[in-house]
This record gives sequence, structure tokens and C-alpha cells, in this order.
Amino acid sequence: MSPSTLTPVFTGLRVGLHALMIGLAGFAVVRAFLISAETGTWTSVAAVAFVTVYLSGAWAGRMRRDPHVSRRGYAVGWVAALTLLWAVLTWLSPEGAYLAFPLFFLYLHVLPGRGGVAAIVVTAAFAILALGLHLGFSVGGVIGPLIGAGVAVLIGLAYRAFRREAEERERLLAELIRTRQQLAESERAQGALSERARLAREIHDTVAQGLSSIQMLLRAAERDIPDPGAGYVRLARETAADSLADTRQIIRELTPDRLGDGLVAALERLGRELSERSSITVEVDAEELALPMGIQTALLRIAQGALSNTVRQAHATQVAVELRGDDSTVSLTVRDDGQGFDAASTVGDSHGADSFGLHAMRERVEQFGGTLDVDSAAQQGTRVTARLPLTERESN
Repeated sequence: MSPSTLTPVFTGLRVGLHALMIGLAGFAVVRAFLISAETGTWTSVAAVAFVTVYLSGAWAGRMRRDPHVSRRGYAVGWVAALTLLWAVLTWLSPEGAYLAFPLFFLYLHVLPGRGGVAAIVVTAAFAILALGLHLGFSVGGVIGPLIGAGVAVLIGLAYRAFRREAEERERLLAELIRTRQQLAESERAQGALSERARLAREIHDTVAQGLSSIQMLLRAAERDIPDPGAGYVRLARETAADSLADTRQIIRELTPDRLGDGLVAALERLGRELSERSSITVEVDAEELALPMGIQTALLRIAQGALSNTVRQAHATQVAVELRGDDSTVSLTVRDDGQGFDAASTVGDSHGADSFGLHAMRERVEQFGGTLDVDSAAQQGTRVTARLPLTERESN
């Protein structure tokens, strides 16, 4: 399991189990020496062997990395060896029966399902038998191991459920971190595209327009100025024309690749790609309009956002994309026949994941002083219309 705030909890439980095993084995040895030196010697041998096998197996289990070796077979063999040594230790000293309690937890951890419960039942029965033979059968000697077994099963099941919940929590946290990283990368890419589009728009509206005006003025002056002055004017005009060509090349490089052939071609290509990826039929009806690059980029992004929402949420079969414009306004409409939604509540919830796309489109429209209308109702489809104004300067 990946490191988390819950890792110290599991580490503490493992350390506690190790300490309990070693402490109870030492207690059995001490009690055996108090009773008989000969019994204490054999009990010490059994206890040392038990602790050695236990610690070796626990260490090896954490260090094993070979995927070709069966961990299940290794674990079962380790538990079987521990159980055999415990049985010898319990047969020599009745205090060895106390080790059955931590063994119960080990069975539940290593032998999942019915195997662990069966091992607990057999171990508890052997502990009752050993205590009876050493100390005589009594109610306490029978009830004690049974209660220990029951408590161990309940705690073991709770621990297993807690561990599953912790692993699920870790999985969700890792997924959240991945999603946040992807979102950050997407935002960086979107920011870069937006900045490129802004630079292209600014260069188009300032440098390119200025060079175009200079070129026209120089052309007019060239006709009215006699030689040799006309030659200098012609040279200045040609220089301005070359600079304008270079500026337009820079604008094309800053423009999104999809707009290389114009907005209409980009919308048609977007519709074809969506139809190929899904079962949705996309019809594009767009007019060829002379639009500034910034508005073309904004309309393309709005269309991408609206179509993305349609694919993810609308369950539509047909989508229509329309582009219309006149001297003062350009409008983009994306209409589908999907299941629709409550437009008022979705747009009003600024924190909802489903409304993020609509808010992004609305913010993009508002950057140009336009409006975004969302008309939708349950089982009535959805229509998204973006209207952007065209100023006199942008029209040129």
C-alpha cells in the first residue's frame, strides 16, 4: 500500500503483534524454568525455534520481490511450521497456549476466508486439550480459548474491513492527484493557446492593420510623386508589403492549427471527427465569413466545448452546428436532440462539474462583449447560441 497517514497505524499493529509473540514465548520459557530446569531447557529450545521461524518469515515476507515464486504457498508453509512449533511448545509448557491468541490474527491475515477460521478452530481445540492435560479440564480452560478465538475473529474481520477501506481511500486519493495533474496540464495548454490567440489578435489589429494602411498610403503617394522621389516611395511600399507578409506569417503560426483553412473548414472537420468517434450524426451549416482571428478562435473553442458536453452528457443522436453572420454580429448555434437538463440550475451552480464547460464558454463570449444563450429542458434537447459583436475595426 502506498504511504499515507494510515501507514503508522498498520505499522503499529504489526509491531504490536511481533512484541506479543516474543513476550508470550519468553513468558512460557520463564514459567517452565520455575517449574523444572529440564522442562525449561526443552521449552527454551522450542520457544527460540518458534520466535526464529516467526521473525524470519515475517522479514522474508516483506522482502520477497520475486513474482515467479508463489507467495501463497510460502505463507502456508510458514504458518504450518509455526503451528507445529507452537504445538510442541504448548505440549511442553501450558503457558505456550497463550500464544494461540496472536496466532489467531496471523491465521486471519495469511489464510483468508474459511481457511483462517478453520485454523483458528483447530488451534483453539488443541489449546483446550493441552491445558486440560497439563492443568486438568475446567470451565475456564475451555471458555478462555473459545473467547479468545471469537474476539480474534471479530478484530481480524474489523481490521480487514478497515484495511480495505484504507486501500480504497488511497486509490481515490491517487486518482484525485492524477486528475489534478491532468487538469493543471490542460489549464497550462489552454492558457498557452489563449495567449497565442491573444497575441495573434493583437498583432493583427495593430501591426498588420498599420502596415496595411502604410502600404496603401505609399501606393497613393507613389502615383503623385515624380522620379526620383517615387523610387524611394516604391521601395518603402515594398518594404511595408514584405513586413506585412512576415507579420501575417507570424499570425498564422500563432493561430490554432485547426483554423489554418478557416473557421468553416475547422467546424466541418470537428463535426466529422465527432461522428467518427461516436454514434452521433453531426450536420454543419456554416457561412463563409471574414472574421478576425480572435473571434474565429473563440467560436471554434465554443463549438468544441458544446460538442464535448453533448457527447458526455446529452445522450443525443443528432447535432446541428450553424454559423451565421452579418455586418454587426456573428452567431454560432449548437443544437442536439438529447435528454436535456435544467439550464437555470446548472448555469447557476458555478461549482458543479457539469456546468464547468458552460461557464468556460460564457467567459469566452463575454471577453468579446457577446452573449451566450442556453435553451434546454428535460427530453427536449439543448440549444446553445453564442452571439459576438463585430466592431468596425474587427470587420476590416
